[in-house]
Amino acid sequence: MKKTAAWLAVHALEQLGVKYTFGIPGVQNTEFYDELNKSEQIAPVLVTHEGSAAFIADAVSRVSGTVGTLAIVPAAGLTHAASGIAEALLAGVPMLVITGGIRTDLGKRYQLHEIDQHAFMKPLTKATFHVKTHAEVVPAIYEAYRIATSGVPGPVFIELPVNLQLMPGEAGELPAFAPAPPPALPAQADLARAADLLLAAKRPGLFVGWGAVDAWPQLVEIAEFLQAPVATTLQGQSAFPHNHPLHAGFSFGPHAVPAARNAFAECDALLAVGTRFAELATGSFGAPVPENLVHVDIDPEVIGVNYPAKVALAGDAAAVLRELTFELRARGTARPAAVGPQEQIRRDKQAWREEWYGHDAKGRVNPARFFDEVRKQMPDDAIATVDDGNHTFLTAELFPVHAPRALILPTDFNCMGYAVPAAVGAKLSQPQREVFSIVGDGAFMMTCMEILTATKEGLGIAYFVFHDGELSQIAQAQEIPYNRKPCAVLGSVNLEGVATATGAAYLRLENDETIAATISEARRLAATGRPVVVDVNIDYSKRTAFTAGVVKTNFKRFPLAQRLRMVSRALLRKVTG
Repeated sequence: MKKTAAWLAVHALEQLGVKYTFGIPGVQNTEFYDELNKSEQIAPVLVTHEGSAAFIADAVSRVSGTVGTLAIVPAAGLTHAASGIAEALLAGVPMLVITGGIRTDLGKRYQLHEIDQHAFMKPLTKATFHVKTHAEVVPAIYEAYRIATSGVPGPVFIELPVNLQLMPGEAGELPAFAPAPPPALPAQADLARAADLLLAAKRPGLFVGWGAVDAWPQLVEIAEFLQAPVATTLQGQSAFPHNHPLHAGFSFGPHAVPAARNAFAECDALLAVGTRFAELATGSFGAPVPENLVHVDIDPEVIGVNYPAKVALAGDAAAVLRELTFELRARGTARPAAVGPQEQIRRDKQAWREEWYGHDAKGRVNPARFFDEVRKQMPDDAIATVDDGNHTFLTAELFPVHAPRALILPTDFNCMGYAVPAAVGAKLSQPQREVFSIVGDGAFMMTCMEILTATKEGLGIAYFVFHDGELSQIAQAQEIPYNRKPCAVLGSVNLEGVATATGAAYLRLENDETIAATISEARRLAATGRPVVVDVNIDYSKRTAFTAGVVKTNFKRFPLAQRLRMVSRALLRKVTG
C-alpha cells in the first residue's frame, strides 16, 4: 500500500479515537492539515498560539477519555508549545505532540526550522520518535500512544519529515492497535502489611493526589472503613469529594486550613495515593508525614523519595486500593463513625468560613462569598479551570469540588497562562458540562487572546478574572520580607476591551451585593454559546493559610543570622517606608 505519511498519521490517530488536534498550520505540516481536514472523525482546531494549544490538549486529556493531540510546526511552534508540554509531563497527563520536520531527502543543511527537536524534547517528554520511512508512521504513533498512556502518563513527541508527508511511499499492511497490558498488582504480602499497619493506627489519615483521580469510590470506601480524614494535593483536589464529612482540605500541616491541620495533628499512619509529596503538595515540605507511611503510586521510582515508606505499593491506584480494601475487611472491622473526626472537621470548616465572612473586604468582593455563590449555582459536575497565582490557593481553600476531574490546574511545573486555554479544551471535549475559569489578571493577560478560539468554536465559558492589578501571590511573598513589590504591580488593563476584541461578553462584578446576580447572568450568557469575561473586583487583603504557613516554614529553615537580617530589614523598611 502506497500512502503519504500525512494520510497514515491521520489514519493512526483515527484508530486511537482522537477527536481534535490543536495547533497552527505552517510550511512543513500543510499536507498533514489537508488530511486532517478530510477526516470525518478528527477536527483540527486553529489556536492563536502554540503554547495555548498545549494547554488545551492537556485539558482534553484531563477531563475526557481521549488524548490531547498537537499538530504544530517544527522548531518555533514546538518551542512555543514547550511550556504546556512540560506542564503535562510533570502533571502526569498524556499528550501526543506531532510536528512536521525538515526534508530528509535533500542532503542539505540549514533548512527552514532546522534544529535538533529530539534533543530539545528529550527532557520534556517520555519519548520521541523521528519517523524515517512511510512504514514507520502508524507503528510509531501507536507506540507513542502506548507510552503516553501507560505507567505515569505523559507527552510523547513524533516528528514527521515534510517529504514523507507530501510524497506517497510503501507503508505495507496497516497494523491494528494493541493496547498495553495493565500494570501488575503489588505482592499479597505487601498488601497485608499495609492493611495491618493502617488497622493498628489510632489516627490514620489519607493523602491523595491526581494519580488517584479515578479511584474515587475506593478512596471513599477506605476512608469510611478506617474513619480517616482525607487531605488532597493541589492537583488532586478532584480525587475526593469535598462535601464528604471526612474531607479535611488541601494538604495538611502548618500551611493547611484549620480543619486539615487539626484532623492530621496526631496522625500516626498515612495512606498516600497518587502523590509524589512534591513541594506545593507539602507546603515546601512542611507536612508532618508520619513514620508509618503506606505509599501507593503507579511509578515505583517516586515512592520513598521525599519521605521513606514503611510499605510501598506500586500499581494503578484504583486496582491497588480494591485489593487493599479486601485485605482491610479480611483483617479487621470497620470503625464506627462516632469515633471518627467528622464532627471536628465540620466545626473547623464552619469556623473557617465564619472567619472569612467576618473579614472586611472594604467594598471589594469577599473571596469566600464569591466561591460559595459559585458552588451554589454551578452543577456538581461543572469543570473549573484554575491558573497559577493567589487565586489558586483561594480556590483550594474555599471552593468545594464535588465530582471527579471537575477541577484542573497547573501544579509542579506551575505555569501561568493555563486556565483560559484549558477551559477551551475542557468545553470542547465535555460540551454537556458547564465550564468556567478562575484566573488572576496577571495569568489572564498571558493567554487571554485564546478566547478568540472559544468564540470561533461557539464555546460558552465564564472566565472569572480576579482583577487586583498585581501578581498577587508573588507580591505577597515580596511584601512580607521586603516591604516592597518590585515588578509585581501590573499595568492597567481594560478587561472590557479584551472581551470586545475577542468577541466575548463582559460583566463587572463590583462588590458582595452583586455576586449572585452577576454569576447568574454569566451562566445565562455562557449557555448561549458565547464566552463571558467577568471582571471581579477581588479583595486579596486576607492571606491564605497556604501563603502564611509556607512563609513560616521556609523562614524557620534559614540560619539564625539570615532570619535576624530579614526581620531587621523588614522592620526598618516599615518604619522608614
